Amino acid sequence: MRLRSLLFIPADSEKKLHKGDDVAADALILDLEDAVVAANKPAARSLALCYLQARQQNRRSQLWVRINPVDTPEAVIDLESVMAGRPDGIVQPKTRSVDDVIELGERLHRLETELDIEPGSTRILPLATETPQAMFTLGQFSRCDQRLAALTWGAEDLRAALGASANKDGDGNWTFPYQVARAFCLFGASAAGVPAIDTIHADFRDADSLHSSCIAARRDGFSGKLAIHPNQVEVINEVFMPDAGEIAHAQRIIAAFAAHPDAGAVGLDGQMLDIPHLKLARKILTMAGMDPGE
Repeated sequence: MRLRSLLFIPADSEKKLHKGDDVAADALILDLEDAVVAANKPAARSLALCYLQARQQNRRSQLWVRINPVDTPEAVIDLESVMAGRPDGIVQPKTRSVDDVIELGERLHRLETELDIEPGSTRILPLATETPQAMFTLGQFSRCDQRLAALTWGAEDLRAALGASANKDGDGNWTFPYQVARAFCLFGASAAGVPAIDTIHADFRDADSLHSSCIAARRDGFSGKLAIHPNQVEVINEVFMPDAGEIAHAQRIIAAFAAHPDAGAVGLDGQMLDIPHLKLARKILTMAGMDPGE
């Protein structure tokens, strides 16, 4: 499952939902949370369900739904309203700990059983740094089952919780608390064996700074990035798509290990490569939408 670009779409806007059909995002996130005011949430749930049901076959993009926080009554209503549309996954906001993810998984299991959906097929993507308490639990997501698709992080809710006047400095760089949140998300995802997805780039009009942000994220190990505007998707896809040289080299590394299945290290082009190189090669093929093998 490739998740380079994940575009948020307010689920209460029929116009924006239909525009999503023309966007080449790997995933569209139908947003029932922060992008929708309380008065519009019932309509947003109905529109989200209709959108999902109309696209149950031959989906061009994965279709995810961001529900309200799992400890609110709205989350129950969200899930009961949209699960009949068989979303590919649920984006879980304001995750406090891995226990929230486990609780959501249990709710999904009950609904999957009731709706004759394959058990465990609805994946979960937690926004893992939006609450201060979550920062102390980011190494525990390995307790999750196969529903855990990836981890991502957010800075705006964390900023509000901290009462910070800003989360970036005058040069547009994350201030230290948010550098920590970003790094912990990356480490937590790696510890859990899932991809890390970088947070949004808020200035959707500045393609150059978005490109730089994507370059930095991929350099550090992120596999994709959240988007808030359709114009951001092309840049994100381009940066997080390995080029032909990277793909060919990754395939050669995998082939070298396949030729020596009992070896913990192999030689290639005068270099000794060990298991971390094999893992990275497989990640590159996954990012390219190719089968990485076992």
